[in-house]
Amino acid sequence: MDALIRYFPTVDYSPCWQAMRALTDQRGDNTQDELWVLEHPPVFTLGQAGKPEHVLNPGDIPVVNSDRGGQVTYHGPGQTVIYLMLDIKRIGLGSRGLVTAIEDSIIEFLNDLGINAASRDDAPGVYVNGAKIASLGLRIRRGATYHGLAINRDMDLSPWQRINPCGHVGQPMTTLRALGVTLEREKMEQQLVTVLAKRLGLTPRTAPLPDWYNSPSTLSAG
Repeated sequence: MDALIRYFPTVDYSPCWQAMRALTDQRGDNTQDELWVLEHPPVFTLGQAGKPEHVLNPGDIPVVNSDRGGQVTYHGPGQTVIYLMLDIKRIGLGSRGLVTAIEDSIIEFLNDLGINAASRDDAPGVYVNGAKIASLGLRIRRGATYHGLAINRDMDLSPWQRINPCGHVGQPMTTLRALGVTLEREKMEQQLVTVLAKRLGLTPRTAPLPDWYNSPSTLSAG
């Protein structure tokens, strides 16, 4: 199965989220799956079950109530986000199976870089020596998924201290750079997409940016 891979530079969270929902609501049985690979300007997002008390001190970083699973997380420069718009029946995985496949893809990608990583039964995501390097949050709607994963490449970790990451008090965070990996963003993203697509049984096909992104009203100021 082909999947369209769209590589964005930087895009604001809210219009991207709205576009994911619109694609999911409009898709039919023959709609191709898509992966959106991007960065967000600084933003905290609360999942459907998110508790406001886990946002300790947002300061000047906006907080958005999202419809993904999970608690509170942070997105910002130096972090790669991959949103997965998938027909979950066509993929042949249930929700738990999809989460496992995503986590295993990140673990495989990190292992290829010489980093020993692991998932946890009690907290979705991927960890290196107890520090979290990748977060997951999905939504299933009309038999399809959206939202996805975020992996820390080379980001300022101080905003994470303003929240309880994913609802876990004092959860340490880490980045690829802190672990000694300095891959260029483009190369790193292509490598991760390749591993992820293979594990999901998808053939990645690079596609142009969508019309909604090219609208001046949705472009990020960053």
